[in-house]
Amino acid sequence: MLAALVLLGGGAGAWLYMSLDGNIHSAGIKGKLGGDRPDNLSPGSKNILVVGSDSREGANAKYGKGLETMQSDTLMVMHLSADRKWAGVLSLPRDSYVPIPACDKGDGTTSEPHSFKINESFAIGGTTGDVTGAAACTIKTVEQNTGLRIDHFMSVDFQGFKGMVNALGGIEVCPKEPIDDKKAHLKLDAGCQTIRDEKALGYVRARYGVGDGSDTGRIGRQQEFMQALADKARQKLTSPKDLYGFLDSATKSLTTDEEIAGIKPLAELASSVQGIPSDRLHFLTVPNYPREADIPTDKANVVWQHPQAGKLFSDLARDREVTSKQLKAAASDKIYASQVRVQVLNGTKEPGAAAKAAGRLRKLGIPATTGNAAASADSTEITYPKGQRAQARILAAHIRGDVKPEAAAKAAAGQVTLVLGPDFKGVG
Repeated sequence: MLAALVLLGGGAGAWLYMSLDGNIHSAGIKGKLGGDRPDNLSPGSKNILVVGSDSREGANAKYGKGLETMQSDTLMVMHLSADRKWAGVLSLPRDSYVPIPACDKGDGTTSEPHSFKINESFAIGGTTGDVTGAAACTIKTVEQNTGLRIDHFMSVDFQGFKGMVNALGGIEVCPKEPIDDKKAHLKLDAGCQTIRDEKALGYVRARYGVGDGSDTGRIGRQQEFMQALADKARQKLTSPKDLYGFLDSATKSLTTDEEIAGIKPLAELASSVQGIPSDRLHFLTVPNYPREADIPTDKANVVWQHPQAGKLFSDLARDREVTSKQLKAAASDKIYASQVRVQVLNGTKEPGAAAKAAGRLRKLGIPATTGNAAASADSTEITYPKGQRAQARILAAHIRGDVKPEAAAKAAAGQVTLVLGPDFKGVG
């Protein structure tokens, strides 16, 4: 869509501009985000939260019934570097089990903080069908769990996606095996073929009838499809007719925050990134593994793999380029949370703080015990013995706030120690 907007901004015609500008819906989210947000660590860069919304209203009703709240099928953060020489599209698996903060539900009530699949945040904020509330709760959840400051928001629904694909005459895909997914309304033969309309939508939504049936497998197909769609848009959208059909479908189903809710600001954004070469547009997925490895009874969710996920978020926050090859290599060194043994000591004046923190860690699958009360601590600290640095970094990733693990000469063998200080903000 950004590639197409570059052409529009280049003078495709004022009639196109006027016709399309009124299609875009605006969501006033700023007043709903609160003040406890991550700092912007790289001025000039942009983080845009992109949601593929599968609202089941109107023409979308055939994709599922009995859903009373808004739904999100795809969740991504698009990072644009400050110098606009590279970009990363980071997919957040919808089955990611994460803490979800308290959110305004739009019906006069506020949800309780809890942990669940990350895409539930969109449904909680959108309880009344308001995309503004859905976007606000999703942004709060993503910011809390990644530390990334979200600058803008975009949501595109099913119908807009199909329209964009159709305007390009379809997209070629090459599945290695037949796909038969009744939930995605898709039956597809193996081999290369051009798909459009319902088949295109089904292809990016398919999960249970292809591969290992995982959400991460679907993300891979979505990323490949988006890359192919972007490449074809650059090649094909050379006439006003093609351009209009593509952007009309895109903008009619598009909701953004107020700052970019219009053709002019979107075209300006597009122009700023048009020079990014294809080999520096990186499609990334948060490193993850089945939560079953930590909590044997949970066979439905994934958890983010640390310390790799934390480093990924830190790199993007500081505008450091990350490639899929680098991320894949780092993620190959996997340590489960259940392999991290922790002793929690209370260095605060709050009785029971250590037991509470240890209990929360155990819910995350981290074996945690409490020890004798520590002397009053000036700040929260994590120490580890030789050979336990990676385990200490995994623990640090689950402690709210900036706590850097340090090696300790007298640390207990095979065990990481967490001393709670007055600055302890909790486990997340």
